[in-house]
Amino acid sequence: MLSQLGHVMMGVADNVMVGHLGAKELAAAGLANVAFNVLLLFGIGVSYAITPLVATADGEKNIAGINDTLRHGLVINVVNSLVLVTVVYFCKNLLYHIDQPGEVVALSIPYLEIITFSIIPVLVFQTFRQFSEGLSNTWIPMVIVLACNVLNIGLNYVLIYGYAGFPQLGLNGAGWATLISRIVMGAALAGFIYYAPRFRDYRPGFSFGQYSKKLFKKMLHIGIPAGAQFIFEVAAFDFSLVMMGWLGTKALAAHQIAINLATISYMTTSGLAAAAAIRVSNELGKRDIKTLRKVAFVLIGMALSFMTAWGVIFILGKNFLPHLYVDDVEVITLAGPLIIIAGLFQLSDGLQVVCIGALRGLQDVKVPSVFIFIAYWIIGLPLGYYLGFHTSLGPVGIWTGLLIGLTITATAMLWRFNYMSKKLLKPE
Repeated sequence: MLSQLGHVMMGVADNVMVGHLGAKELAAAGLANVAFNVLLLFGIGVSYAITPLVATADGEKNIAGINDTLRHGLVINVVNSLVLVTVVYFCKNLLYHIDQPGEVVALSIPYLEIITFSIIPVLVFQTFRQFSEGLSNTWIPMVIVLACNVLNIGLNYVLIYGYAGFPQLGLNGAGWATLISRIVMGAALAGFIYYAPRFRDYRPGFSFGQYSKKLFKKMLHIGIPAGAQFIFEVAAFDFSLVMMGWLGTKALAAHQIAINLATISYMTTSGLAAAAAIRVSNELGKRDIKTLRKVAFVLIGMALSFMTAWGVIFILGKNFLPHLYVDDVEVITLAGPLIIIAGLFQLSDGLQVVCIGALRGLQDVKVPSVFIFIAYWIIGLPLGYYLGFHTSLGPVGIWTGLLIGLTITATAMLWRFNYMSKKLLKPE
């Protein structure tokens, strides 16, 4: 959980520190991340194929299988990162054609150009992180992520505001800080896993050659639908940001505050989802289905407890929390109701993310992807558009659509895990 939270806290720190430059800069950061996050999270989703395969092989005591997974996973993620960087770089000018405030787009493009290249070190980091977590060694990535968060905050301070002899780079300074921190993050984890004595048996996983078309196909069979899940969900939230831009810069900045806060809570339970994928895969390797189900439902209960606490914090702090980002009274006023809705969908968010993790542990990713697409793109977003632009609700209407999409997703994922895990139970 701390590792996942630390991963997203780079973006939170960027938004808080950039927000003090003004609503325009905060909106620009949010708009740039529309293009960036969808493809980055697709890449991260593809990397998730490593964890269940490593964890299952670990349950079977299959060291050769673990090394094969690491070796193939590194190739997939490096190639994928280069493709995604190319896509973002050549498609960035599409931001001029989605009817956003011109001043915001002009600020967002240079920032996007910088952070795009951080996809490469992030996916290198993800390769070794998913490998390490598949072996139930979760503290190593956590320490590195948290240390690089401290580095990112320090670099933000000197590069955004121009201290210690550095020029004042504003929003672009946040981009350079993020890129540098992520390069350090990827290199540090790869170096630790290669040289640490505890991972000596897995050094063959760093070698080149002896690739298997069958294993590549198996990993992509898991990874691409997992990446598609991120695209369907994250792109839905990103498209809601685009709709907010149609309502103006202030609404866009308010949305960025609320979504940033919701991302913090999401990533804490995303840590529980990672635990679900690891433990479910491990028990699957042992063929202990009763324990597999028990583990998943305990983690679901933990997620609901955590998200209840987050929901209370958001609802009670609706007037205070926006002040952490901006001083603009209009933005703060618009953000308050959105934060209330974020508080209301916490339970659904926690439930769906842990169930998706458990299903990933069962290597069941295709049907959940279809469920997510229907919940957001067929139901949630069209409803949000109608409520936002054809009623008096405005921004609140758009977020109501997100709330409904999340609730449908959570219900479908719980049903799917219960159904799939029961199928694996042997007759008494």
